[in-house]
Amino acid sequence: MKVAKTSLALLMLGMISGANASTLGDARSIENSMNAASANSQKKIDRSADSVLSMKAEMEQLKEEVNNLGIYRDHLSNLVASQQQEAESLQHQIEGIKDTRQGVVPLMYRMLAGLKTTVENDKPIRHEQRLDRISKLEDMMVMADVSDAEKFRRILEAYQIEMDYGTKMGIYQGQLALDNTKIEADMLYLGRISLVARSLDGKRFWAWNDKTSGWQSLENGYAKDINKAFAIASKQAAPSLITLPVSVNVENN
Repeated sequence: MKVAKTSLALLMLGMISGANASTLGDARSIENSMNAASANSQKKIDRSADSVLSMKAEMEQLKEEVNNLGIYRDHLSNLVASQQQEAESLQHQIEGIKDTRQGVVPLMYRMLAGLKTTVENDKPIRHEQRLDRISKLEDMMVMADVSDAEKFRRILEAYQIEMDYGTKMGIYQGQLALDNTKIEADMLYLGRISLVARSLDGKRFWAWNDKTSGWQSLENGYAKDINKAFAIASKQAAPSLITLPVSVNVENN
């Protein structure tokens, strides 16, 4: 009887131990599942955190780009405003140029007319050459391929040449008219004070007389100074005092 009771007790104890072992295995399985789920959840959280950080960085970059675009937009606005002001300024300048051109062109014609009158009434210093220069300037005025600025420059240049005739000494070869006869001679001018001529053989001398608007024969007493003047003008002699007949005061001898 005692043996039976002991067996029964051992059987019950074994059953209880097996039940406990089964429960413990289930608990461990549940724990492992929970750990795995927790790990998966942590991975999801980590991925979400990384995504949030990435989106935050992207948002910061987008904000920076928006800020830069705003600055660039303001720059373009100021640039357009400046270009508009420049365009308006250029338009005013163009209108001013038109007005200036309308005034300059008539002025150039008046300058040429005045220059021509001066040459025609002046001593016959390189007379044909000076008139030819004016004629070319008159032809130039109607040339479309020459700018108004260039036309004005050439007219001023002609005025400068005329001024030089009044202040410098020069020599050239030309013709003088005597009793309807043209004689080839060497010419010398000292500004517009004196204009004299010497025959090519160096034996005869003349001076221009403003009173008669013609050439007047000179005595040989002028020969020394006139020859000296020619030597100075051709740089064959050093500058020195000379006596030349003044055109307006030349008298017959």
